[in-house]
Amino acid sequence: MIEVLVVDDDTRVARVNAAYVEKVPGFHVAGQAHSALEALRAVEALPRVDLVLLDHYLPDRTGLEVVQEMRRRGHQTDVIMVTAARDVSTVQAAMRQGALQYLVKPFAFAGLRAKLEAYAELRRTLDGGGEAEQAEVDRIFGALSAPSEPGLPKGHSPTTAELVRQCLMKADGALSAQEIADLTGVSRQTAQRYLKLLERTGRARLTLKYGDAGRPEHRYAWATRT
Repeated sequence: MIEVLVVDDDTRVARVNAAYVEKVPGFHVAGQAHSALEALRAVEALPRVDLVLLDHYLPDRTGLEVVQEMRRRGHQTDVIMVTAARDVSTVQAAMRQGALQYLVKPFAFAGLRAKLEAYAELRRTLDGGGEAEQAEVDRIFGALSAPSEPGLPKGHSPTTAELVRQCLMKADGALSAQEIADLTGVSRQTAQRYLKLLERTGRARLTLKYGDAGRPEHRYAWATRT
């Protein structure tokens, strides 16, 4: 099993992320931490930590400072940044300090699962040991490049999918297909098709609004706001 330390200042978010980790075969949550100090203590105290899912915005120090301190103390534990920090300078600093992956919040289970599965594939490749020819080197680096979201089915436009996704993410509450259509400029049928896709992949949550008569209205909200 790959032992994972989940670090997030929001205890609710940490619990959700830990539950996501436990759903991926081969992974086990070794512990949770909600500050930089707790994270560093956990790395020192737990019997084994193979991977840290690390938030950047912690109350006492940043996630990147946690990585720096881990390395200073001699811990080579792998790190995947899981954070709302989107600025390029933070992403670049994470790469330079050895973070293997960078997952931007908000995300659904599928996004984290893809990162974890890519990490597991990397470990399997490296555990083989020995020398590596160029093809093997390419495979090692390629193991880290798994997409963060499942590919779109044939006939779906990435641009339209992003429009609908952004619309849901920015909304204060659930929206109907017609409201999405009005906001994005696509047809109601097109909005409905992409909303159903987001709902099937776990990124949107479907609720039914019942009126006085007729069929209930389908309304959609972004599933993860953490």
